[in-house]
Amino acid sequence: MDSLKPLSRISRRSLLGSMGTALSAMAVRELLGDEATGGRTGGPLSIDSVPRSAHAPTARSVIHLFMNGGPSQMDLFDPKPELTRRHGEDYFDSIAGEVEFPDAAGALLKSPFRFARHGECGMWVSDALPHLAKQVDRVAMIRSMHTTNLTHEPALYKIHSGSEFIGRPSLGAWVTYGLGSENRDLPAYVVLDDPNGLPVNGIDNWTSGYLPPSVQGTRFRATGTPVLDLEPWDGQSSDDRRRERELIAAMDLRHQSSRPYRPQLQARMATYELAARMQLAASDALDLSRESQATLERYGIGQGPTDSYGRRCLIARRLVERGVRFVQLFIESQIWDNHNDIKTSLQSACLKTDQPIAALLEDLDQRGLLDETLVVWGGEMGRLPISQLPADKNAERAGRDHNKNAFCSWFAGGGVKRGHVLGATDELGFAAVEDRVSVEDWHATILHLLGLDHESLSVEKNGLQERLTGVTTPRVVDAILERAS
Repeated sequence: MDSLKPLSRISRRSLLGSMGTALSAMAVRELLGDEATGGRTGGPLSIDSVPRSAHAPTARSVIHLFMNGGPSQMDLFDPKPELTRRHGEDYFDSIAGEVEFPDAAGALLKSPFRFARHGECGMWVSDALPHLAKQVDRVAMIRSMHTTNLTHEPALYKIHSGSEFIGRPSLGAWVTYGLGSENRDLPAYVVLDDPNGLPVNGIDNWTSGYLPPSVQGTRFRATGTPVLDLEPWDGQSSDDRRRERELIAAMDLRHQSSRPYRPQLQARMATYELAARMQLAASDALDLSRESQATLERYGIGQGPTDSYGRRCLIARRLVERGVRFVQLFIESQIWDNHNDIKTSLQSACLKTDQPIAALLEDLDQRGLLDETLVVWGGEMGRLPISQLPADKNAERAGRDHNKNAFCSWFAGGGVKRGHVLGATDELGFAAVEDRVSVEDWHATILHLLGLDHESLSVEKNGLQERLTGVTTPRVVDAILERAS
């Protein structure tokens, strides 16, 4: 392992020369960084990560509300009267190749939830989401999403990185690489994962892949110390801390200068520099005591099942308010993976997330932030219209198996139409059939709203131009945009 030569073996002239060069390099990097990013050198980005805007953006930041497990489209947003009429009818032979657990497959299963039209737009929402139902006039609903794999691990890689395989950069990393941050004291890409455990694929969901390590997601804790080992030790003065950081920076840059092909070193150095600046900024951003009691109650904070997710939704608002570019929220591992007892298990997932998400949309709008903040909701897949029976074959406790052919996702704010519904599935909700939207289309649309072109946002790797959207030819979903491209 490389090591730094002990200071005792360095001459005074060599040490002063190295420190002078290092401090000069720091100054140049700071100046170039500000100039290259229009004053937006934030987070742990290197000066290679300059804005790559292709056109005027309508969104400056993203809050990605990721629903791990695959929410059921026909139980939330896509009512199917024909499914109700044909409840109990055998349908397995028609979709046998699309069932992951065929031994547990049952007959067509009607939704246990009631649907109604809501808002001025008349959008269909089930009674499992009473709070979000009041916000539909702020939402652009896509009911025709589809993906390429019905197994969680590859489907999660697909929705987060554009590929079913491990090791590719995540959506948040691409956005950060393309745009940087507007707050140099906070990371550009923050992940608020659930304190009850990581989602399937763990930290690979927010990896930087082959992009610079500095653009991967930074995990913040919603309670307690936001970032571990961030606070300085007691008794150290601010001057001492400043001198310590300057010396460490000089030594780091001297160490790196002899190892120019080690991007991990640059990322690690930038991360330490950011950590010093975060000591105040992160604590302030996550300090919910600054919010009114009415705001806390609106998010469901301190109210049992909604407390955890409500905290993260409110923190997400405070982070984008401070210029964080991409905030990603995860919920308990596979909470939407409703293989059994669809009524109870899906209701539980809704109970934990519905009120906080509705509060987030209303809060962003009232503060004038929704127009420039893109809120994205959705999972990695949908569910099948047939039942999945438990081991005891009790139909009263049936759930739904995975479905890659149809699922729902919605956008709000950031330049999308309000109260709009796009796409349709077949009469049973099995497959998207009208205005189909692929994961690549979904990615291209998010990048477009941020002012990025999915074709030009690329890096060369092994002689290929690698992109989030891969080698496909996706389309920006103009139909949900306020201003079509």
